[in-house]
Amino acid sequence: MNVFLFALLFIAMLLPDVILAERADRDKPIHLEADSATVEDYKRKDEFRRSIFTGNVILTQGTLIIRADKIIMKEDLKGFRYATAYGNLVSFRQKRDGVDEYIEGWSQRVEYDDKTDKIELFGKARLKQGKDEVQGDYISYDITRDFFEVKSDKEKSAKDAAKGRVQVIIQPKTKSPKTEDTKE
Repeated sequence: MNVFLFALLFIAMLLPDVILAERADRDKPIHLEADSATVEDYKRKDEFRRSIFTGNVILTQGTLIIRADKIIMKEDLKGFRYATAYGNLVSFRQKRDGVDEYIEGWSQRVEYDDKTDKIELFGKARLKQGKDEVQGDYISYDITRDFFEVKSDKEKSAKDAAKGRVQVIIQPKTKSPKTEDTKE
């Protein structure tokens, strides 16, 4: 087993529910605000409907909020939506399912696939839940399987190699008085 896979499995074991998103969000309507928008309707039976929102774009769906400079939203013939957000930096925030906690993420580009329920972060990607955090050049999160993957850019120069590595910060969990061993 290579070191990368071992590290990924180790992270997954330590953070099994690190970014379990609010599942009810996907059944809520999507609201978009922007300085301008263009909408292209279907031209042929096999094409997507496409909308482009630019300038201080805010996408809201339930507890999910994405802020970007530009968002391209596509919808296929079956109603599945695909969003690509661009910015310096794109940010998103979403409530975790069943707890009073939020997931936050930042990157230069965010892609969301409604059909596969997957979010991908590209370029200066960072994901934070509480005080725990992961960073890399690419982060992929499969919401349904509650699985994420973090990669670094292997093309970095030797001088920037340390910056291009995957970084994980896991804060110690505070023990409740019931779980601590008492010694007399």
